[in-house]
Amino acid sequence: MKMRADRIDGQNAIARHGPEGVAVNGVEYTESVIVPWTGAVQPWKAAGFESLVADHFAQLAALKPELVIFGSGARLRFPPAALLRPLIEAGIGVETMDTAAACRTYNVLLAEGRSVVAALLFAAAASPA
Repeated sequence: MKMRADRIDGQNAIARHGPEGVAVNGVEYTESVIVPWTGAVQPWKAAGFESLVADHFAQLAALKPELVIFGSGARLRFPPAALLRPLIEAGIGVETMDTAAACRTYNVLLAEGRSVVAALLFAAAASPA
């Protein structure tokens, strides 16, 4: 889905999203990614929902957002509370939704001027045989 987000210089708006990935600032990402409200978009070394560990969420807490929007993939799945502990202990809010909804919600919060991070899970593209 293509989206039009009001973008202030230096902010990372999601321009397009789909099952295969997202486009942020003209760059396509097809693997799991962290999209902070400002600064560099980063790969998120999470191969999939089942591979998540607390360190993945500690990486998000280190960015010091007020809120993390966690896109759990094609369907809504909630991570165990133990994995979210780094965010909880830092007083950072976290909302879980499927990745498509997370992209839309992130852009709305970004337009409101919130310090928000989207942590988006995508399955790695299969390599050609």
